[in-house]
Amino acid sequence: MGFGVFIHRSDSIYDDSPAERYQFPSQYLGRVQACVGDWIIYYEPRKVAETRGYFAIAKVMQIIPDRNAPNMHIALIEPGTYLDFINPVPFSNEDGVIERGVLNNEGRISGRAQSAVRPISPNDFDRIVSLGLDETEPELPRIGEDVGPLTGFADAAQAPFIFESERHRINQMTSRIVRDRIFRRLVLDAYDKRCAVTGLKLINGGGRAEVNAAHIRPVEANGPDILTNGVALSGTVHWMFDRGLIAFSDDLEILISRQANDPEGIQMLFNKTGRAIVLQRVSQRPHPHFLRWHRENCFKH
Repeated sequence: MGFGVFIHRSDSIYDDSPAERYQFPSQYLGRVQACVGDWIIYYEPRKVAETRGYFAIAKVMQIIPDRNAPNMHIALIEPGTYLDFINPVPFSNEDGVIERGVLNNEGRISGRAQSAVRPISPNDFDRIVSLGLDETEPELPRIGEDVGPLTGFADAAQAPFIFESERHRINQMTSRIVRDRIFRRLVLDAYDKRCAVTGLKLINGGGRAEVNAAHIRPVEANGPDILTNGVALSGTVHWMFDRGLIAFSDDLEILISRQANDPEGIQMLFNKTGRAIVLQRVSQRPHPHFLRWHRENCFKH
């Protein structure tokens, strides 16, 4: 087992769904096999417009042949392990290249940096993840919201996060409390703390946003902690969404269930467009894959 870097573009021609599967040519089979059972970092190349750089982590569960594409394989991602970075990490900063392993003996960037799949050292892995998950300004919960004992990233709110051991690293990346906090931060930042349905941005007296980060496909149904599986919703709207009284079409039109006993009243909650807020970046918008799952499994038609 070993850590790796998987290159993924938001405009990828491959049949990828980063939180679930990663398609790759057979030439990289050996490198991907070396990552089975361990963690990888997703990276978007610098030549991609508005690149996210190193943008997420996930754990490779197994590899299967792609029966629909000759000479292609699929790396299946272990459910519940994918996690977007709070801070996308650039390829380089004022201190130089972040992933030191792509440098040759002369300190120059080598051809390894172009590899779609490549191994990464534990030191490089820790450096990138520490930058990506550094919560120097954690998103505050709503008043009365039970977040449980705050450990790990919460304790590091005033200092850069440092992995102390292999066990500590794994605990942080798999902790439900930590993952919920990071997911909330990502979703609320993307929507500017504004409810996607009502359009309202309400901040209480304690400086906390009165809006929830809702999973479109719930965690209990193997929904990943990925921004495209999230939407910012106010309390009442979140309650209706979870109970299938409202849903979203693939183009984010707000749908009302025929079983709703007050459709006119519900309609009054919507913003004037009748659609959920459409984020500027396509890579941040709710993915049709998750929206369809919600319509088929939660929405009361």
